[in-house]
Amino acid sequence: MKRTLTAIAALLVSAGALADDHNTLQLEDVFTLEYASSPTIHPSGDYSVFVRQSMDINSDSKVGSLWKIHENGELRPLTGDKTSESQPVWSPDGKRLAFVSTATGSAQIHIYWVDSGEHAAITDLTQSPASLSWSPDGKHIAFSMFTPDAKPAPVSLPGKPQGAEWTEAPKYIDKDNYRYDGGGYARDGYQHIYVVPSEGGTPRKLTSGDYNHGGDLAWAADGESIFFSGNRREDAFRQPTNSELYQLMVTTGEIKQVTDRVGPDRSPAVSPDGEYIAYLGNDDNGQSFQVTRLYVMSADGTESRVLTADLDRGVTGFEWDHDSDGIYFSYDDHGIGYLARTDLDGDREQLADRVGGLSYSRPYGGGDFSVAEDDQVLYTISNPQRPADLALWDDGDSRQLTQLNEDALAHKQLAKVEEINYKSSVDGRDLQGWIAYPPNFDSSKDYPLMLEIHGGPHTNYGPRFAAEIQLFAAAGYVVLYTNPRGSTSYGDEFANTISKNYPSNDYDDLMDGVDAVIEKGFIDEDELYVTGGSGGGVLTAWIVGHTDRFKAAVVAKPVINWYSFVLTADMYNYFYQYWFPGLPWENLEHYMKYSPISYVGNVTTPTMLLTGENDYRTPMSETEQYYQALKLEGVETAMVRIQDSGHGIYARPSNLMNKVAYILHWFDKFKNKD
Repeated sequence: MKRTLTAIAALLVSAGALADDHNTLQLEDVFTLEYASSPTIHPSGDYSVFVRQSMDINSDSKVGSLWKIHENGELRPLTGDKTSESQPVWSPDGKRLAFVSTATGSAQIHIYWVDSGEHAAITDLTQSPASLSWSPDGKHIAFSMFTPDAKPAPVSLPGKPQGAEWTEAPKYIDKDNYRYDGGGYARDGYQHIYVVPSEGGTPRKLTSGDYNHGGDLAWAADGESIFFSGNRREDAFRQPTNSELYQLMVTTGEIKQVTDRVGPDRSPAVSPDGEYIAYLGNDDNGQSFQVTRLYVMSADGTESRVLTADLDRGVTGFEWDHDSDGIYFSYDDHGIGYLARTDLDGDREQLADRVGGLSYSRPYGGGDFSVAEDDQVLYTISNPQRPADLALWDDGDSRQLTQLNEDALAHKQLAKVEEINYKSSVDGRDLQGWIAYPPNFDSSKDYPLMLEIHGGPHTNYGPRFAAEIQLFAAAGYVVLYTNPRGSTSYGDEFANTISKNYPSNDYDDLMDGVDAVIEKGFIDEDELYVTGGSGGGVLTAWIVGHTDRFKAAVVAKPVINWYSFVLTADMYNYFYQYWFPGLPWENLEHYMKYSPISYVGNVTTPTMLLTGENDYRTPMSETEQYYQALKLEGVETAMVRIQDSGHGIYARPSNLMNKVAYILHWFDKFKNKD
């Protein structure tokens, strides 16, 4: 799986200590990383299939291939194709595996036959399929797919001579949501649901209308209908989170609304016996953070009840057990991913921890798992020194099955990560963070400190592998990352202390964390540095506008001006309602009070800005505003525009390298200088 590495000399320039010691993690090592995702246990329980994610140095991308793993940890490639494979789903009888592959040159649904080991494409689609779901009899596969519906231009210019080369026609845009981060400017069309015979054939479109239909697809036990989530309201633009569950009749295309409340309902899953539907959702309370809960109802849509009412944590994933009398689910608590099981009365048992590891760049949460008929659970497991591996939970015991990165990382000296707990100076509440120590750390010496701030702001960091954190530590920095107020995994009240009040005292929480590390006695107080991305970029810009204690700062993909952000971001119909008291022109004072641009006159810290050229979540215009304002204020600054990148900079491994290299270049520029 490891690709032969070529020299990437240009990206190593100005990376400081990173290039000196090959016993520590180097920038080019990013291309050696692998992680497990999407495990699915064969119905027999004899083995499982998972997606083995690796980095392709030639295409500069993450690629996934399907691998088999046995209970003893034995690994074998499933297809052997050197292509991108994803979304593995077993047929009900376990004789076939459906998955998506680009082996034919585009994303198509493929079938793998267990008895012969053969596999082939069964579709010839023009768009990428998603949410594969087998019918109960195994004869059909349902999926969702974007379906173009081009609209003619309203204007056609007269008088063009034959053969003349005129400029390309203007783009006419009248959509409510007209561009998406990672997707660019929206094409005409919608996400629709299809079925295709599992032996191959012509897909049949089941839905219609100017609505997006999709999410997880769940067949009813009789195979006559499919449950899905969507927002089919005429005012969906004004209610962007108010999705419902629907029942789609396969034969007629008739759609029946199943849920009806103010709030999102999604991810339907029919119990194996067909009696119940489990799903995720919450009542919309208008706050910026809302706890996602696990619900169950009868298959006819009646008698809905919440199973996690007493769990003040958001459910991140779930799966029925095979007896239909309980549900396995995952959630984060204090920065740790947990696996639990609840019965249909809501009685809960915690099973395993350290679930996660799918974000190899920064230490975010998120993990996958699969449940066997005998209630074994295969899940992704995380730790600060390794990206996601696979572990098996069986009757109270967990054991790790894979070690995907030992060849790449076992001989490396990686940062030791240690939890730190401290009190808020604002209200005395308990706060949590983690310290990453440079390799060969010596507590008798003084080290530069880097504060790295997570985005969201409603997300969480934890003791998970993070290539960026490890690379910063390898360059000689003690790295502090924390979960200030507003972070998830600490409950509703903790997260919503910044609802319509961001940034605010989360700034104080971050400074308290810095002070707590300094108190340990190994930090050079004249060598403090700060960086963060997205919500972390907002807070970094806020920090340099409120203190001069940091020697240099890197503000990554930030919001600088909330007024302009709401009117240029891709989710503008959501942000003004849930992050602010209303429209910007009706609440100017509020918007500007919490905008870092309002405090640019206080900035003296050398500040570099770094944003993806195609970022539509925190648009480049935000970065440009701050860059020009800093220039006008005479503050030393630079702007880095990451090419071929949206908000998720690490989507291309080389851009992760670029991000780290430029941050270290900026900090090294000011290190040990008066």
